[in-house]
Amino acid sequence: MTTGEDIVLTIDVGTSGVKTALVSLERGIIGWKFFKTHLLLHPDGGAEQDPAEWWEGVVKNTRYLAKEYPSEAKSINKISCTTQWSGTVPIDHSGKPLMNAIIWMDSRGERYIREVTGGKINIQGYGVFKLIKWITKTGGIPAHSGKDSIAHILFLKNKRPEIYNNTYKFLEPKDFINMKLTGNIYATHDSITLHWLTDNRDINNIRYCERLLKIVGISRDKLPELKSSLDIIGTLRKEAAEELGLKEGIEVIGGSPDVQSACIGSGSIQDYDGHIYIGTSAWISCHVPFKKTDIFHNMASLPSPIPGKYFVANEQETAGACLDFIAKLFLEENQVSNQNTYTRLENMASRAEPGSGKVIFVPWLYGERTPVEDEKLRSCFFNISLSTTKEQLIRAVYEGVAFNIKWLLGYVEKFIKKKFLYLNIVGGGASSDFWCRLFADILDRPVRQIEEPRMVNLRGAAFLGFIAKGKINFEDIPKYVRIKNIFEPEKKSKNIYGEIFSEFLNIYRKNRNIFHRLNR
Repeated sequence: MTTGEDIVLTIDVGTSGVKTALVSLERGIIGWKFFKTHLLLHPDGGAEQDPAEWWEGVVKNTRYLAKEYPSEAKSINKISCTTQWSGTVPIDHSGKPLMNAIIWMDSRGERYIREVTGGKINIQGYGVFKLIKWITKTGGIPAHSGKDSIAHILFLKNKRPEIYNNTYKFLEPKDFINMKLTGNIYATHDSITLHWLTDNRDINNIRYCERLLKIVGISRDKLPELKSSLDIIGTLRKEAAEELGLKEGIEVIGGSPDVQSACIGSGSIQDYDGHIYIGTSAWISCHVPFKKTDIFHNMASLPSPIPGKYFVANEQETAGACLDFIAKLFLEENQVSNQNTYTRLENMASRAEPGSGKVIFVPWLYGERTPVEDEKLRSCFFNISLSTTKEQLIRAVYEGVAFNIKWLLGYVEKFIKKKFLYLNIVGGGASSDFWCRLFADILDRPVRQIEEPRMVNLRGAAFLGFIAKGKINFEDIPKYVRIKNIFEPEKKSKNIYGEIFSEFLNIYRKNRNIFHRLNR
C-alpha cells in the first residue's frame, strides 16, 4: 500500500556522515537516519574518505527508512542527492573507485595549481593573461590553496600517475552516488564548477572550455557529460534497488552539491535574500542575477540549481569543527561521544560574560578560504591571563566563529552592493539558540532561525525533486520553510563586540607572517 503522496528520497553525504530522509510536501521530513563516516587526515595536507563507506551509509539508512515507513517508501517517485562539494572520486570503467575520495579539505594539489595558473606578469600570484581568461570564462580561477577539484586531479596526475592513467572518469561525490544509483555517469552544471573548466558566461548554455582543458593538461575524456540539477539522469537500477530495499525504476534527478542545496533549503530563493550556514564549515550566500568575481577575497557568483541564476560562493574552513575540537580538549571522553556534548558546551559558555573577558579565539584550525585564502593560518587563543576561566575560553570559541562570519559579511555585502535586512541561519550550528543570539549581536543584523536547521540540505534536495516532478515552482519554496525564532540584535553588548572585532582583524594582520613561518 502507498500513501498517495509524492515522496522524495533525499540523500545528503556530508563530511561527518550520511543523512537520508523521506520527504513530502504536506508533511515535510517524515523520517530520517544518520550514518557516521570517518575522515582520514594526512600530515602532507591530505584529506580523504572512503566512497564505499558513503554507499554503506546510503544503503543502511535507506533500508532502515523502508522498514520503518513502508507505505511512504512505496510512494517514492524521485531520488535527489546532495553532498559535500569539491571532492574527487577516480573510478574505473566498471565504476569502482581506484582509491579513497579526495575531499574539499585536501591541499596536496597546491604546488601544481600554482604552476598552471602562474605567469611572468602576475596579480595575486596568477598570470595576468590566464587570470583574465579564467575569470571571463568561468567566473573564477582555481584557488592557490589546492583544495578545488581540479587541484586534486593535478595532484594525482603528478604524484599518483598510475591512478590518473587508470581513471575512466573523475567524479564529484554527488555524481559518484548518482552513478551508484543509476549506473549512469553525469555531472551537473553546478557540481562541475570547481573544476574551473566550464564556460559559464551564458548561464543557460554551460559547457566545457577546450582552451582551459589545454592549459591544465587534463583530458576531456576523463570528465563526465553535463546535465542540469533538475534533469532526470536515469532510474534506480535493479542491483541498487535490491541493496536499498526499494522498487526498481524510481527516477533520479541530477541534484546539487551542499552549498547550493542549502541555498534552496534555507528558503533564500529571491535575489539578495541572504543566509548563513553553520556546519563543519560556514558561509554566507544569496542568489544574484549577475556573474561577478572578487579575486582579492576569493568570492564569485557561480551557477545555481535555479535556472538562469547565480549564487554567491565563499567558504570559511572551520566553524562547527571548532566546537568539536574544543569539546575534545575540555570534556571527558565519555562526554564528547554523548549527544549532549553541545548542550554541555553551551551551558559552560553561557556562564561567561559577553566578550569572554576579552579573550579572543581565531577559528583557523585548517587555514582559511574567505575573505582571505591562506592555508597557513592557524587558530589561537589571544589575551589569556591567570584569571581566565574555562567558561571564557569556550565562549570565546563561539564568539570567534561569529567574528569570522562578521569579517566575511562585510565583503559579501560589498560584493552584492546591498546590506542584508536579515539573514536566515541554517546548519547544525543554527540549532543553538545561544549561538543564534551571538550571531545577531555580533553581526548587528536580525537572524532568522529556520526550523529543523540540520535538515537544510535534505530539504533543499527534496525541493529540487518536487520541482522536477512539477509539483511546485522555485517561487513557492519560502512558504514551505518555517521560521522558528527571530533574534534581533541587542545593543547592550555592541561596544565590547565592536572592540574585540577590531582586534580580531588585527590578530590576522599582525600574525599572518608568523603563521607562514611556522607552517612552511
